[in-house]
Amino acid sequence: MKIIICGAGQVGWQIARHLSGENNDVTLVDNNPELVARATDTLDVQGITGFASYPDVLDKAGARDADMIIAATFSDEVNMVTCQVAHSIFAVPRKIARLRAQSYLTAVYSDLYRREHLPVDVVISPEREVAKAALSRLASPSTFDTESFLGGDARLLGIRIEADCPVVDTPLKQLSELFSTLRAVVVGVRRKKVLFAPDPGDQLFVGDEIYVFTHDKDAARTLEIFGKPVKRQDRVVIIGGGNVGLGVAQELEKGSTRVRARVIERDRGRAERAADALARTIVLNGDGLDIDILREAGVERADAVLCVTDDDKTNLLASVRAKTAGAGMAISLVNDPSMVQLIEPLGIDAYVNPRATTVSSILRHIRQGRVRGVYSIGDAEAEVIEAQVLSTSPIAGRQVREIDMPEGALIGAVRKGDKVIRPSGSTRIDAGDMVAIFALSNDVPAVEALLRVSVDFF
Repeated sequence: MKIIICGAGQVGWQIARHLSGENNDVTLVDNNPELVARATDTLDVQGITGFASYPDVLDKAGARDADMIIAATFSDEVNMVTCQVAHSIFAVPRKIARLRAQSYLTAVYSDLYRREHLPVDVVISPEREVAKAALSRLASPSTFDTESFLGGDARLLGIRIEADCPVVDTPLKQLSELFSTLRAVVVGVRRKKVLFAPDPGDQLFVGDEIYVFTHDKDAARTLEIFGKPVKRQDRVVIIGGGNVGLGVAQELEKGSTRVRARVIERDRGRAERAADALARTIVLNGDGLDIDILREAGVERADAVLCVTDDDKTNLLASVRAKTAGAGMAISLVNDPSMVQLIEPLGIDAYVNPRATTVSSILRHIRQGRVRGVYSIGDAEAEVIEAQVLSTSPIAGRQVREIDMPEGALIGAVRKGDKVIRPSGSTRIDAGDMVAIFALSNDVPAVEALLRVSVDFF
């Protein structure tokens, strides 16, 4: 496919990396020549310097024969106008826009994006996607990372191995024998800051961070086996009352289980807007780093503190202060990937990465054919690829043990019809199956080759 990506920031760059790696013809457009140069120097893409909404710039980028345009600049209005120009002048078939302002996202105004008005086929809201990710972290408080796959029936859990873990020093092969009915597979282990795909004979040690694929119905049992009993989150303090924090608080109010939430917001106007939008949640106007405000919010009794301001350093420091004051766990929003390495030393339990969340959301909407979704792990250390096996894919009709998987890749879950199973060596991968594969970044091209469709398919 010929794809134009407008915006060469972190999100645009990551999408370009994924799509160009699949042999798509990708052109990046940005008005910052340094960002364009960085992309063309490191990726197999073309670069155009200019304003994405200008017709002549899109023409130069090849919009006349483009299959898709992804507008992911920092400006909502530029993204919308870009889609309009792409539709009205160049008849680009598929248009995706990243929009941040909540006013553009209100359901009552959804007619705005119809073809005869403002033709945007898919609207992506980073704040809403991040709020969903934060809620997912709250739902799995004993994990440092979690994501759903295969229609929500399979989950990837990131678990830290502590000293009280019952299966420390146990070979993974023996775990499969001990818990034969457990639909769970350890697909990744981070040890001493190095991530690898384990062999059946590998053991788990205290301090390891592991990634486990499990059936959704077996998630609680999986957590208990690895020494992480499931805890209810009855009291939550949210630091940051912007779009993300407000979205999380609203979803908590809608939930079937009663959660006592408190929101702390520094900006008075934003705090007042949050208070007006919430029915049962108390909103406090103050600094989330102020210990008196934290105590007023009941941080010492909180099961979790969620720090989602627009400043990474504030989120990290507020998480540490909340934990020191007695909070059960702390989750921090971290935009800068270089700061992720501070999460463990600071004692923060989990983090949400808006860049990875937004990229995954956009890729889910543009994948066609075999690959349905991509989830980035850590600072692009690895990916989970969810794909449908087609009849001419190299892995179709073969048992798992017969597939020449790269060393850094493992199949975590397989959907056959309406059943999700734990793959074993004898599991046969058939055409039509959905697979979720963990792969270290260097091995992603080899995994994609295994999913590739032969020429005679077309």
